[in-house]
Amino acid sequence: MKRRKTPKYSIFIKTGRIAFVAGLVSLAFCAVFARLYYLHVVNSSTSIEATDKARKRFDRLEARRGDITDSRGNLLATSLPVITLGVDPLFFKRSICAENNVNPAELESGAKLNLKPGDSTELKLRSLALLLEMPYDELYAKCTGNGRWVKLAEINDSSLYEKISALRIKGVYGNRKYIRTYPSGALMAHVVGFVNKEFNPVMGAERQFDYYLRGQDGWIETERSANRKEVAQFRTRDCPPADGMNVELSIDLIMQEMAQREIRNIVEKYNPKNAAIIISEPSTGYILGMASYPSFDPNDYNKYGQDALRNHAISDQYEPGSTFKVVTISAALNESIVGPDDEFDCGAATVSYKGRILRLPKEAHPMSTLSVRDITKKSSNKGAAHLGILLGEKKLYEYSKLFGYGEKTNIGLIGEASGTLHQVKDWDGLTITRLPMGHAIAATPLQVHCAMSVIANQGIYMQPQIVKRIYYKDGNTAINYAPQAVRRVLSPKVASLMSEMLAEVVGPEGTARRASLDGFKVAGKTGTSQKIVNNRYSTKDHVASFSGFFPAQRPRLVITVVVDSPHLKGVGYGGIVAAPSFKSIAEQAANYLGIQSDAEFEKIVAWKGIK
Repeated sequence: MKRRKTPKYSIFIKTGRIAFVAGLVSLAFCAVFARLYYLHVVNSSTSIEATDKARKRFDRLEARRGDITDSRGNLLATSLPVITLGVDPLFFKRSICAENNVNPAELESGAKLNLKPGDSTELKLRSLALLLEMPYDELYAKCTGNGRWVKLAEINDSSLYEKISALRIKGVYGNRKYIRTYPSGALMAHVVGFVNKEFNPVMGAERQFDYYLRGQDGWIETERSANRKEVAQFRTRDCPPADGMNVELSIDLIMQEMAQREIRNIVEKYNPKNAAIIISEPSTGYILGMASYPSFDPNDYNKYGQDALRNHAISDQYEPGSTFKVVTISAALNESIVGPDDEFDCGAATVSYKGRILRLPKEAHPMSTLSVRDITKKSSNKGAAHLGILLGEKKLYEYSKLFGYGEKTNIGLIGEASGTLHQVKDWDGLTITRLPMGHAIAATPLQVHCAMSVIANQGIYMQPQIVKRIYYKDGNTAINYAPQAVRRVLSPKVASLMSEMLAEVVGPEGTARRASLDGFKVAGKTGTSQKIVNNRYSTKDHVASFSGFFPAQRPRLVITVVVDSPHLKGVGYGGIVAAPSFKSIAEQAANYLGIQSDAEFEKIVAWKGIK
């Protein structure tokens, strides 16, 4: 058989095919080479940055915010760890594909992922559904859905998360974070304050001491492999978080409950616009209780209006009325201008001052000639005006400043108002007769409280404080807030005399007899100030107040009650509205703190004297 010759044109075709394929391969290599050249030479910086970004991992380690406690260690604010459990559906589905030899491209085309009953992943998912108390179908839908992150649950129990982690379900993991919670709820809302969802402090001690509470976040800088797991040997930085320090307030939770309960009683009985009660130790300036109405729950702060968030004890400004008379009377005594038994005509309509005839203020009830004691006891407006005129404008202004009026107390809480005390050059012709009775001035309840504390503390103005110390989690003290004496306002002799005279205010003939306390001598002063409505003093709207201390001769507590616009028949006098609340709190506090009655104290003093 003859061998057939291959035509010459066939050789050319085969050679052309080989050349064509070789050319394509060469072009592909050239393209790859060009791409590599572009990435590694021309655009090297961008490529390196992208590679590092994909490879390197930076994790922030959240610091735990410190606790806030009361003076007895009761927890008022704390941070609880919460694990947000979620699933990466894409990673979950790809891991299932790898286990079952399924092409991941099929999932990307929309094919449904079916788990075989009884296989390991299906059993793990059913176990997870039981742990989360979630229907299996719902859990399955979330794990096989779209996206890179689907939240499954928030877990407060660390042991539960350990059980979930032990299942080792690929794509299911948790992120740890902290949530702020307030165990005392609305009871301590205005003093403790709160942090918002971004953990930014908004008010109260949370904001005042945020520098110490927030701590310092840590971080880990490392590298991760292709399956997004950390490669520990390439960890370059590992800075652990420094948890925040704890804050111990001067507030006593039990005393705060007393104040808050009494405010609830006031609201039920008088339905006021707002109210405030302050309790403190006169010798230290530590605030033991500070309650305001309306209030709010810091655990659900976003459900309340702005008025509920205001701390009325430090932000409301009102004319203090007769509670201010302690400034005028004690200043006149301290300057030795008058004595306690000097008398004044409190029935006169006018008085002469610097060559002018001034109209004296009106009285709630007709008065006649009164001694300084009686002016204090009966709360005479005209008597206070007489004493103010004897003091003179400069001295009256200076003593008002010494008692703390016209400036913030610097207690540190956000929202504190400074009040209003006009300089002498801005006074009008009647200020010298109106300021002594507590008009032509604006003050906060805390300022009135601090002024009364001067009398209770032998004439010394103490810095009001709501914190005792800042301490580490091991209990050791970092910063101690000791009592601070700011200035001497009155001599001890005058302060003692004022205590004696103010005790008569709470006596049978005084304006505050409803504040009297069995077994104790109480000293204090009522206030009933008309509110200005439409630029005129209203005959219906009043601010009723009482500020006092007990025992009068050895003061342990100062209590101030301020009620704005109480609703009742007639005038809402401080002696009717506020004084009974003082009595209620004082009775409870005396039992709680074990304060000896005057008779018991005198027996002990006499026994020690005999011994």
